[in-house]
Amino acid sequence: MELRDLEYFAVVAEYGNVRRASEALDLSPPALSKSLRRLEQSMRAKLVERTPKGVDLTPVGLALLTHVQRLRLTLQDVHREAEDLSLGRAGHVRIGVGATTVEDLPGSCAALLQQAPGLTAQITVGDNDEMLPALRHGDLDLIFNVLPDAPYPGCLQERLFDDLFVVCAAADHPLARRRRIPLAELAREDWTLSVPSVMNVQHIRRVFEANGLPMPRIAVEARPLRLRLQLCASTRLLSFVVRRALRLVAPGLRLKELAVDELKWRRPVGVIYRNESYLSPAAQQLIRLLRTLKSDAGR
Repeated sequence: MELRDLEYFAVVAEYGNVRRASEALDLSPPALSKSLRRLEQSMRAKLVERTPKGVDLTPVGLALLTHVQRLRLTLQDVHREAEDLSLGRAGHVRIGVGATTVEDLPGSCAALLQQAPGLTAQITVGDNDEMLPALRHGDLDLIFNVLPDAPYPGCLQERLFDDLFVVCAAADHPLARRRRIPLAELAREDWTLSVPSVMNVQHIRRVFEANGLPMPRIAVEARPLRLRLQLCASTRLLSFVVRRALRLVAPGLRLKELAVDELKWRRPVGVIYRNESYLSPAAQQLIRLLRTLKSDAGR
């Protein structure tokens, strides 16, 4: 079994068509078909079935593709590690960061750039449900965000500090003057929240359901945190945000935390990366810098 045959097989699986795969690989279709036959002989099993539109993977082919994808990630890691070592540089780091943790990143990145002036970085802002597939596919080196209760399959996580999620509203909202707000009243308010798959939205749903109350009406659903806070400040909508982020933007947007103890939610924040994957010197140093962060979220 040759590595190039496995790579060619993965490209065929990606395109589902030998002719288009051969064009992508700059090979002739007969040469690519010969590679597939050679791999099938090595595996002693049929890997693809010809169809009018191209090829479909057999059950054995699907199983092999899973291993090939894992092998491709490993080979990418080996290549990057060898390049970092041979060139004696920190390399390139690809970071996924959450909307509630992005404010913590500039300081750590600035310190990293001072230590490694030749460093290049790519930063993606999103939620875990968006960034996790990119991490698993090798498009991100690590995620810096709120952590799940248990590590995602195939991933490791390290807790750095805790954040506290709270309810907020415009400073002139009628509820902003109240010292205590029953949960039932909040169920009748309109909200602006992120998408349903995000953990903090799921938390809100669980709390209302546990108290026998309906989920409030989500008037505006949006992922960007800044957009939700701006809407919250200029309307009567409520939102759910990290207290630390709220304190950063509250003076400019005139937002206020509401006294709702039932919905307060303390969550660990940390880094997530693939289990047994290569972490470049830059990624390792960034994690060390992030460990020095101090959060005032619980104060």
